[in-house]
Amino acid sequence: MADELHSRRSAPAAEIAVRDSSEADMPAVQRIYAHYVRNALATFEETPPSLEDMIARRRKTLDLGAPYLVVERRGQIVGYCYASAYHSRPAYRYTLEDSVYVADGEGGRGVGTALLGALIARCEAGPWRQMLAIIGDSANRGSIALHRRFGFTPVGTLRSVGFKFGRWVDTPIMQRALGAGDGGLPGAR
Repeated sequence: MADELHSRRSAPAAEIAVRDSSEADMPAVQRIYAHYVRNALATFEETPPSLEDMIARRRKTLDLGAPYLVVERRGQIVGYCYASAYHSRPAYRYTLEDSVYVADGEGGRGVGTALLGALIARCEAGPWRQMLAIIGDSANRGSIALHRRFGFTPVGTLRSVGFKFGRWVDTPIMQRALGAGDGGLPGAR
């Protein structure tokens, strides 16, 4: 059993490919997200958004100039991620929030690691200087560990701000610098 778990967790990265999403990927993305809406605390939405809503959300990310990525394994979309504006006020324009979702049953196979690594690299190539992870549920050990691996540090926890599945839910917040971070003025590299 331990050898099987180790083998599953160390699956070669070559069997997955991260790429820019297309509108044709959105039915798979919508199915992945709907699972989390219905069954998990990673999102505080309670009704799965329609395909049209998911397409509009992707468009908003792309209009910002931020990446919206998918990962494929053997031709199947097994995860997705994107960066979005942290807030709409102009002073926050150099800060992004990341979102990473891995298909049910694909955890521990390097999908989240491949996605978040690619997302950070793409965002560091842009004008942004900070990335936040606003994680649904303090017990979401997988997401917290994934973000720690990429240099995110905890900056606080909003206690009992969500109510889903009949209980109060926290949101840990983690942060990491992108590129030079606050080590210089925007526009300077």
